[in-house]
Amino acid sequence: MNKLKYILALTITLLMISCKQEPISSTYFNSEETGVKIGGTKMITIETSKGKFKVWTKRIGNNPKIKLLLLNGGPGMSHEYFECMESFLPKEGIEFIYYDQLGTGFSENPNDTLMWDLPRYVEELEQVRVALKLNKDNFYLLGHSWGGILGMQYALKYQDNLKGLVVSNMMASCPKYGEYSKVLAKQMDPKILKTIQDLEAIKDYGNPKYMELLMANFYNQHILRKPVNDWPEPVNRAFGRLNQSLYITMQGPSELGISGKLTNWDVSKELKNIKVPTLVIGAKYDTMDPEYMKWMASEFPNGSYLYCPNGSHMSMYDDQEIYMKGLIEFLKK
Repeated sequence: MNKLKYILALTITLLMISCKQEPISSTYFNSEETGVKIGGTKMITIETSKGKFKVWTKRIGNNPKIKLLLLNGGPGMSHEYFECMESFLPKEGIEFIYYDQLGTGFSENPNDTLMWDLPRYVEELEQVRVALKLNKDNFYLLGHSWGGILGMQYALKYQDNLKGLVVSNMMASCPKYGEYSKVLAKQMDPKILKTIQDLEAIKDYGNPKYMELLMANFYNQHILRKPVNDWPEPVNRAFGRLNQSLYITMQGPSELGISGKLTNWDVSKELKNIKVPTLVIGAKYDTMDPEYMKWMASEFPNGSYLYCPNGSHMSMYDDQEIYMKGLIEFLKK
């Protein structure tokens, strides 16, 4: 009888505690918008040396402790390929924010190559943070590919505003990235590689055959490991919006190496100065060397490494379960 009373009392106590602890999910979809509600979209005015421009953001969910801002890759793609996050993060109560950088997606495009500049994008990102009221108690930053470059550079200057950083599929050294691209190129059929290199030699990047060969022999192996015709619709949509001017200015016209403004970018010796918790995500078949990515994680004072054994550059799609599980664990840790 005493044992039964104990169990009953314990059950009632646990029920009382659970009732007092309001789950995040009950407030997750609360809107902070006033007036006419527009689904969390917010156009933010940023100031630049060339005047004021508007950039597009959209918030999904509401969590005062975890606000994840997404930095897309390319450079020059839109936020749209991050839409896969909607299948995983809301049910975990994680708030996340889409953001199209200036010149991409739904943001304004000044059509000025002088504005395609890393330091300027760092300052743009800081203005976006302020406008969204993100701070060191809730602000997580995930940068994928070029977004990883932007994320690391931002953290080196503004890490006091961050709660955590995720560097997804991006090395801390573009020269090292360029070297690794040559390793991957040698894995291609020599005849196909020669044809691609011949087209590059005469700068015939607009030749349909050039992209056709890359898509069928490189992109489907190292960008997203699915037949190109089966690529997810959000990925195709994001590629369809690629700002070629921005991409070529920063990266260069070739995927087999780098020749744009980022050619000599290298912060590998500065990673030790980024002290916020940092998750590095690498993948076996990525265009970024997974061993270098693992080394990066060890350089961050509070770094950890997530390895996607079946993934490539867009491992949020081709090694999705491991990618999302690791990301969620980091954010909720």
